[in-house]
Amino acid sequence: MTQTIAPRVRTLVLLLLAAACALLAGAGPASAHAAVTGSDPGQGAVVDKAPARITLTFSEQVALSDDSLRVLDPQGKRVDTAEPATASGTTYAVPLHSGLPDGTYTVAYQVVSADSHPVAGAYTFSIGAPSKTSVSVSGQSTDDGVVGWLYGFGRYVSYAGFIVMAGGAAFVLACWRSGAGVRPVQRFVVSGWVALTASTLALLLLRGSFTGSGKVSDIFDLSLLGQVLQTKSGAALVSRLLLLAAAALFIAVLFGAYARPSPTTTLTDGASRRHPDPSEDTEEKRDLTFGLSIGGVVVAAGLAASWAMSEHASVGLQAGIAMPVDVLHLLAVAAWLGGLGALLVALYRAPADTPIDAPAVRRFSQVAFGSVLALIATGTYQSWRQLGSWSAFTDTGYGQLLLAKIALVVVLVGVAWISRRWTGRLAQTVPVEASAGREKARVGARADGAGEAAAVGDGDARAESEGESGLDTDEQPGTDSAGPAKPAGPAEPAEPADSERAAQLARQQAARDAAQQKRMRDADPNRFGLRRSVLAEAGIAVVLLAVTTVLTQTEPGRTEQEAKAATAASASSSADTGASGALTLNMPFDTGGEDGKGIVTIDVDPARVGANEMHVYVERPNGRAFDIPEVKVEFTLKAKDIGPLPVVPDHIATGHWSANGVQIPMAGDWQVDVTVRTSDIDEVTVSKNAQIG
Repeated sequence: MTQTIAPRVRTLVLLLLAAACALLAGAGPASAHAAVTGSDPGQGAVVDKAPARITLTFSEQVALSDDSLRVLDPQGKRVDTAEPATASGTTYAVPLHSGLPDGTYTVAYQVVSADSHPVAGAYTFSIGAPSKTSVSVSGQSTDDGVVGWLYGFGRYVSYAGFIVMAGGAAFVLACWRSGAGVRPVQRFVVSGWVALTASTLALLLLRGSFTGSGKVSDIFDLSLLGQVLQTKSGAALVSRLLLLAAAALFIAVLFGAYARPSPTTTLTDGASRRHPDPSEDTEEKRDLTFGLSIGGVVVAAGLAASWAMSEHASVGLQAGIAMPVDVLHLLAVAAWLGGLGALLVALYRAPADTPIDAPAVRRFSQVAFGSVLALIATGTYQSWRQLGSWSAFTDTGYGQLLLAKIALVVVLVGVAWISRRWTGRLAQTVPVEASAGREKARVGARADGAGEAAAVGDGDARAESEGESGLDTDEQPGTDSAGPAKPAGPAEPAEPADSERAAQLARQQAARDAAQQKRMRDADPNRFGLRRSVLAEAGIAVVLLAVTTVLTQTEPGRTEQEAKAATAASASSSADTGASGALTLNMPFDTGGEDGKGIVTIDVDPARVGANEMHVYVERPNGRAFDIPEVKVEFTLKAKDIGPLPVVPDHIATGHWSANGVQIPMAGDWQVDVTVRTSDIDEVTVSKNAQIG
């Protein structure tokens, strides 16, 4: 029997390894969380002429759909004429209708990073002059709504399922091999597999709606599901499902052949016995443990890679190093927190005849300590890579969440240190309890043997007594002393009541013994203290996992800061430079008098050191040009104590003034002051800084 089981198990393990390696070899890298770093026209810009197209630049390449870039006029009607396309690198463009009228236009974008994170938003620019618009640019986040909430919850369940499954199996193999035959531990690990499988299927269904319309009705749209399967994120989810099939095979072997007792061993005296403890190190058990350990690590690493290759670690700075580090980080989390959950189940739910022993708890303490060291090393690298600066800890949402995660980890390590102390105390008491239990079992066995011998002796004595009394009588077989002889008939079967009653009493006694052992074990203050501390660890771990899930969906601090800097530079450039390269400044004014509100626009061309041509335009808030009694312009370079340099432009047409040969003596950040007078007494000066030269 042993020789037939071992080859089958080895074959299953080899198949498991082959499937996992094939999936890992076929997986490809994905891109990272993207952010808008520039646009043309820029946010809030006012251009003289309608642009031929709108361009957006992202920090990374993104996936586009037909409606990824939309341009809406003040009435909310689309004015883009074709599908968006790649202009160059990470810049994407959409063409516009020609001859667009003046007014404020809205650019709405919704793209998808290959790391599964949708990027959406909107901004406005104006042609001629700003105007009222009926388009709302708020509430563009795709994380809002029922679908976004469901998708986030599915991600949380997937992380939790992986940690429970991988960590629970590692706990059995590395710390408590007898736990392979404990039903609550089996249910714990299997529940992790079920949760991860169900959540992965749900994420596949939700993804199309999550990255698109966000509508609940689109969840079961098969056309969207087909599009998702063609993306790298969809491929990662499918790979995860295939690896889960290999994980199911691993779990079947772990709780099947591995959990079964060793086969019957023939002793020298001809008797036989069966090893009752699955942890006994027979040669077959050692081979199976080795095979399951290697196969389990490969499958767990493959599952962890399905996250690493489709999220923040996949691109950006040192992506080739970041992905293996991310896999190691997730495996360390699973070994620590998943093993912690399995330990909690063992402490509370393990049967009385298979209690978890102190050596198993001590081995888990060592595994947890090594996992914490790995988490510190990998977490430090990830923090540096994702943040890039100390200020990002407090200035970005990613950094603030990371601070919360670090605080939770510190608290968790503190509680784990308390658990480690209880483990040390438990190790001093459990050997005494175990020896006492074994002695009690031996005494009980001897008593049972004596009872059986006594019962047999009594039965023989009764039979012998009955036989002797029969010989003393004159009765012959088939006769009765009270009447004629009766014919001999078949023997009547013995009543089974006595045997059934004995079995019932034996079961009751076993239940009472198990309950008594459980009460004795629960009464141990060291075990009770360990339970409380481990329960506290598990509670903190649940919160920590929630923070980590949100963290994986948050834009990295480094990317956020780079996007802010690029956006600020782009906005400044767009505000200061028109389509022709000239400096364009738009400044609202209000002199306080009647008809005293409007917008003054300053154009300086080519906005360099030397002679420049300047144009001044004055318009009402509705975009109509109008004349005012006087407009004056002054240039001041405060850093070099130059100026103010006054310029008095000539009136050219209604609402239009011009001046040629405006000298800019030095490059720098110039302050441009415009004085607007709308009546004899109503006057105001507005200012704006611009880089010239």
